[in-house]
Amino acid sequence: MPRDPASTAPTLEEVAALAGVSRSTVSRVVNRSPHVTDEAVLAVEEAIGRLGYVPNRAARSLASRKTHVVALVVPESTAKVFADPFFASVVQGIALYLADTDYTLNLLIASETDSNKIKRYLLGGNVDGALVVSHHSGDHSFANIGQSLPVVFGGRPLLEDIVDSYYVDVDNAGGARAVTQHLIESGRRRIATITGPLDMPPGVDRLSGWLSAVRGADLPDDLIEQADFTLAEATAAMRRILDRDPDVDAVFAASDQMAAGALTALRERGRRVPEDVAVAGFDGDYFSETSSPPLTTISQPATELGAKMAEVLVELMAGREVRRVTMMPTELVVRASTGS
Repeated sequence: MPRDPASTAPTLEEVAALAGVSRSTVSRVVNRSPHVTDEAVLAVEEAIGRLGYVPNRAARSLASRKTHVVALVVPESTAKVFADPFFASVVQGIALYLADTDYTLNLLIASETDSNKIKRYLLGGNVDGALVVSHHSGDHSFANIGQSLPVVFGGRPLLEDIVDSYYVDVDNAGGARAVTQHLIESGRRRIATITGPLDMPPGVDRLSGWLSAVRGADLPDDLIEQADFTLAEATAAMRRILDRDPDVDAVFAASDQMAAGALTALRERGRRVPEDVAVAGFDGDYFSETSSPPLTTISQPATELGAKMAEVLVELMAGREVRRVTMMPTELVVRASTGS
């Protein structure tokens, strides 16, 4: 059962008793010693989560050697990471910020290996803190790491058990609402959307923004197709939309890369952009600038977001107080794909 929050703070001994290990084993886990079995690490981490135990970070710093290494964890495939300009910009921002510190960056592509292996690595004294980008709600691997290691998420976590985590995000719902409102104000009335994965915060929030705008204008809200932030899946999603309703006159895609995929499908069907169908995206990356026609989009500061993530983590690792939530601005950029 969860510990009564009104009682005194949980102790190391209580954690040891609940985990069924010795006090010294708990201390080694808290101090990220490599000389602990995987089973003991998992038992202690579970006990820490249940009791709400907060290790004394000052004591930990005296008991363990600083590595001056920061891990960037991306729970995606290698192919997706290196094909998406968002990741490149975030990594650039992180690296630029850390260049002026004593920390080096270690990139971990979490989907390419066992998630428990990544977790053991992070908690094994190999890094001083972690940044997690592009997390999914079904991935509980990093839910409790923040109990023992400073962690900052890129984007609002969806998991209920990490709602108190530190994160940096943009107003995805507000941006999606603004660009959809632009489509409405330009006279479009049958507006579709291609969402991102709905187990990820950007996918959920950008869909929410689109729904808010079309429902607020008393327009249909049934033309929804899901993709995975890739060009190929968005092209297929746009084809499905056209099959369902050939009279669609606008589409908001949850990323610029997906909006470029929508353009491909529209060209295949002989639909003109923006004369027949207006197209808008989200990100403000090179897909929006180089597509034909150039895309109306919501520009988000991905490089600055990465830098802010690194800044918050460095402050946490130094033991300083920082805000749990940092929101970055977005901007509507109107280009030829919406005709105004």
